[in-house]
Amino acid sequence: MPPNLARALGNRSMAGSLAVVRRGIGLTLAAAVVAGCATAQSQAGAPPQQSPSAVKPSPTPSPSPSPSPSPTVLAIPPPLAGQPQTRVFPSASTQVFKDEMTDLWTAIVTGNTSVAIQSFFPLIAYEQVKAISDPASDWNSRLVGNYVLDIQAAHSFLGANAATAQLVQVIVPSQYAAWINPGVCYNKVGYWHVPGSRLVYRMAGQLRSIGIASLISWRGQWYVVHLGAVVRNTTAGIVDDPSLGTGTTGPPGGC
Repeated sequence: MPPNLARALGNRSMAGSLAVVRRGIGLTLAAAVVAGCATAQSQAGAPPQQSPSAVKPSPTPSPSPSPSPSPTVLAIPPPLAGQPQTRVFPSASTQVFKDEMTDLWTAIVTGNTSVAIQSFFPLIAYEQVKAISDPASDWNSRLVGNYVLDIQAAHSFLGANAATAQLVQVIVPSQYAAWINPGVCYNKVGYWHVPGSRLVYRMAGQLRSIGIASLISWRGQWYVVHLGAVVRNTTAGIVDDPSLGTGTTGPPGGC
């Protein structure tokens, strides 16, 4: 594990929930995940080009995990090193994606950011995707750092009774998905991107939701790359569009 990632995740983890992780799956963070979509320069750029040969599925939001009575951490198979990207379109209905979102929600309701690293775009994938001089450093210092801050912000937003919030559904707006071609947004490998997904939860008997700013694909699997925001003008964590009900997905665009 890169030392700065260990410090970022460890300092912000809750001891009690970390014990759940160790008992539940005994996973090692360094092998599990990571990284992201666009550099700071690409975030301000024009909408990506879509490959004419890439076929998108029907525009049906996909439901995800059922409510859980208590925080849960699930083991997610890590991607293998040396495998290339594919053009397989990810499904939000797979068990792996549901497990990713369960772990992300557990991190949000407990404040233990370490359990959500499995849900983040993997470092071994980011190193293949980004056409920059040091993608590992960018992943550690910027992408994962912002992810940790955004999880903490979401936890604080839920308040003192955060642990009672139950995840009901994850809506992924496949109608907004686009294949990002190599050469766009400082990338050397293409991938699928979808903006503005929604984490729908129930708390104190009321249905509410917050956004996931950006998901991107690696080998046919969705991963979070930006949780609270893509373009940031603050060093603090961000909660994306908190709303009553399911909220609004999208808008399309970005990379």
